[in-house]
Amino acid sequence: MTQKLLAKTEPDPSVVPTQNANVEGLYDEERAPKLTWKIYLRALFSDRVTLIAALFLIIMAVSALGAQFLAPFDPNQIDIMNRFMPPLSMTDAGQFHLLGTDQLGRDVLSRLMHGAQVSISIGFLGAICSGLLGITLGIIAGYKRGLFEDIVMRLVDGMQSLPSLLIALFVLFIIGGGYFNLVLVFTFLQWTVFCRMARSLTLNLRDSNFISAARVLGCTDARIMLRHILPNMVAPLMVLFTLEVAILILSEASLSFLGFGVQPPNASWGRMIASGRDHINTAWWLVTLPGLAIFLTALALNLLAGWCRAVSDPVHSSRWLTPKRKQNKQEG
Repeated sequence: MTQKLLAKTEPDPSVVPTQNANVEGLYDEERAPKLTWKIYLRALFSDRVTLIAALFLIIMAVSALGAQFLAPFDPNQIDIMNRFMPPLSMTDAGQFHLLGTDQLGRDVLSRLMHGAQVSISIGFLGAICSGLLGITLGIIAGYKRGLFEDIVMRLVDGMQSLPSLLIALFVLFIIGGGYFNLVLVFTFLQWTVFCRMARSLTLNLRDSNFISAARVLGCTDARIMLRHILPNMVAPLMVLFTLEVAILILSEASLSFLGFGVQPPNASWGRMIASGRDHINTAWWLVTLPGLAIFLTALALNLLAGWCRAVSDPVHSSRWLTPKRKQNKQEG
């Protein structure tokens, strides 16, 4: 009896297998590769403009993190005898100033490096703090709905209807300028952007099949939000985070230019422009160099944000995610 059953289950060699007979093997062959660091590197090196932007940001980050060790001079060292020296100048004492000196004889390169430490760190800290607050409230509002969502979103609508720069000026006028006050103000003003996007993404995910399956399996709401909803919105939130860093760097430069940022003698890019604007006709490098640093950093961050969006989009990222063997077949 057992031999008869085995004989019936054996495939007939005369029957031609259909396309569905080898679904598992076909799936293994055509399976899309996982998003690994190799694929991201391949995508980065295939885009020369983004690669240059990434290298520039790495240089700026290294300069900011190692400003205490890499800066050739003390950024606050005053040398009245050698003030307004143009770039590529050398003093009588043999000190070489690559980017010249300012109206007090301070080395511009050293002040740019320490200014990068202040401006970039304020941008990153402001984006991180506002992102944590906004994403948390947005996910809870989108998942729980009800009264909590109404309160949060009406608060978001009210805050986004006001000019953020004027609100920042008003708050800093009351509490005073400074490093941590800037981070606090940026967190208070920018969390609404992250909250609105996180809520929108949560609304698209909360009724998905895998979320319903997690509820059936007995997962708590906190576990569903942390383990199932949050990982599926990382890509668009990373794009938003990169753009917010660029916006906050520009905002910090604007507030420092107006005198509400980091106070002297500490260097920041906006403060350097403010102190050198009276000498722009005779010492162009005092305004041009920090302005160029702000422009290039913001441009590089925007290019990197566009690259992140392209990589995370399945339509645009198909040329990087498709295996090389399949690409060669298509080209042939």
